[in-house]
Amino acid sequence: MPSLIAEATRVNDFVVKFANVNGTGSASANSLIMKAIFRMGVPVTSKNYFPSNIQGLPTWYEIRVTRDGYAARASHVDIMVAMNAETYSKDIRELRSGGYLIYDSTWPRSALLQRGDITVIPVPLAKLVNENFDGVRNRILLKNIAYAGVLAALLDVDLEVINGLLSESYGKKPKLLDSNTKALRLGYDYVKQHLSSPLPLRVEHMDKTRGHIMIDGNTAAGLGCVYAGATVGAWYPITPSTSLMDAFKGFCERYRVDAQTGERNFAVLQAEDELAAVGMVLGASWNGARAFTPTSGPGISLMNEFIGLSYYAEVPCVIFDVQRVGPSTGMPTRTQQGDIMLCAYASHGDTRHVLLFPANPEECFYMAVQAFDLAERLQTPVFVLSDLDIGMNDWMCPDLKWDDAYKPDRGKVLSKQDLDGLEKFYRYLDRDDDAIPYRTLPGTSSKGAYFTRGSGHNQYGGYTEDSAEYQVVLDRLKRKFTTAAKYVPKPVLIGKGTHAVGIVSIGSCDGAIREALDVLAQQKIDVDYLRVKAFPFNSDVEAFLKSHSTIFVVEQNRDGQMKSLLTLETAVDKSKLHSILSYSGLPISAQPIVDEIRAKLAEAPRLAAVPR
Repeated sequence: MPSLIAEATRVNDFVVKFANVNGTGSASANSLIMKAIFRMGVPVTSKNYFPSNIQGLPTWYEIRVTRDGYAARASHVDIMVAMNAETYSKDIRELRSGGYLIYDSTWPRSALLQRGDITVIPVPLAKLVNENFDGVRNRILLKNIAYAGVLAALLDVDLEVINGLLSESYGKKPKLLDSNTKALRLGYDYVKQHLSSPLPLRVEHMDKTRGHIMIDGNTAAGLGCVYAGATVGAWYPITPSTSLMDAFKGFCERYRVDAQTGERNFAVLQAEDELAAVGMVLGASWNGARAFTPTSGPGISLMNEFIGLSYYAEVPCVIFDVQRVGPSTGMPTRTQQGDIMLCAYASHGDTRHVLLFPANPEECFYMAVQAFDLAERLQTPVFVLSDLDIGMNDWMCPDLKWDDAYKPDRGKVLSKQDLDGLEKFYRYLDRDDDAIPYRTLPGTSSKGAYFTRGSGHNQYGGYTEDSAEYQVVLDRLKRKFTTAAKYVPKPVLIGKGTHAVGIVSIGSCDGAIREALDVLAQQKIDVDYLRVKAFPFNSDVEAFLKSHSTIFVVEQNRDGQMKSLLTLETAVDKSKLHSILSYSGLPISAQPIVDEIRAKLAEAPRLAAVPR
């Protein structure tokens, strides 16, 4: 029995990390523990770090048990379940002093004992499963369930909850249910018979997950597309956005198939490349369907020509950019916010695009609906900038709610009756002085038919190379972008709004910033926080920038792209802005934010005074 380093009991507040080999089936066991803790009413957040190959390389899965409901990645590891001998040295280094290392002691690993400030917990997992199960692959899979049993005993996770999850997964497959239940019990009973348990780090039932679900952002966005009324999706497979289309297709097959005739009221098209995919979306949108494409940074690069067509021809288009580390193939299974500038000014010539920045899967659902409404109201491309952390990790989110009274905002679409009342239809004429013209759908009336070019047209829809006529259209498009600021989601302010120091950020940085605010408040440092939810920036963003003397811009890229966008698109004094950047490919955590703000304020304490 290993001796445990004395530590005060911590309940529902610790981090467990699993080190595995990709392709060994460990994901099921790791998520089993996460879901069991969630079912016990305890808030959790999970992060999956996996390689871009099919199998054989190291993979890690991190569970943060957080009674306070923090959503960000922690900056430490309390318990390491080390199942990959090739990464032992790295895994041991990650453990905080006083932490616990669990490993398969079927084979001796004396090097694991070199750190005297951690507790090493040996469990002969391979030996246990080899003595009880047949088949190489079967033993590999069940060893994972066995270590789930070990953790259940060490952390005091409710075994009945885990058994319930296994029943849900394998209830219709008795042999699988029996083998998994047996493997779980092997690990659990070994701990009870040979080790001290539970550890000072343990789980206790709470009631903080009622009214919440676990969901990833791509699934939530796919569901949002269904609720928004989208019927066409076109895409070229690319990590990490493919699962968004998979989710959309799955929901459509469940809800968009006529029960009587079997007819499908949707189309999902896999194109030969991303340029073709967005072209299909534009064709479907021009015909009146709500259509979209999910992609990542490299796909946006290939789509640029058709994005420009959508902008100048004013065809609605929704693009989900699940951002990853780039450029090109980059690190496709790591997260980043590196496409902000790429999407804001995508394509050629003078273009500006509407961007939405969801902070979590819940907002992926709601912003999917907003994106289609905005695209049709404004007749323009709308980008939803998620990222791999949001898109492919499970998050704890409030139950998704829906208003059955919702009606899609189709924007300025002329009916046959409308067209009959017009002397003549001009596609790009600004009749209402709001910079948004009226459009028609094919087949409505011959009077609404038109033929035009992408950028080389005048306000009447006719072909032109006349400089003055071209500028009229270009100026109206600029005014339309200004109009868009009235319709996009407003930023969220946390704090009184009167402090000297402010934080501006977007998207998945939100959880880390909220946690950092709590830490800073405990240290008597008051900070206001404005989470920008969309571009173009509205007057609330301008007011926040103006009223704070020191502003930290937190984002996950190397070059401070959001900071650059703020300096380009607002009147902010550039000297006010200070970047806090994270670009390792790992989700941002709270501690670096706290450290950088404290260091900057200590370096220039006079910044704390706001001129009045």
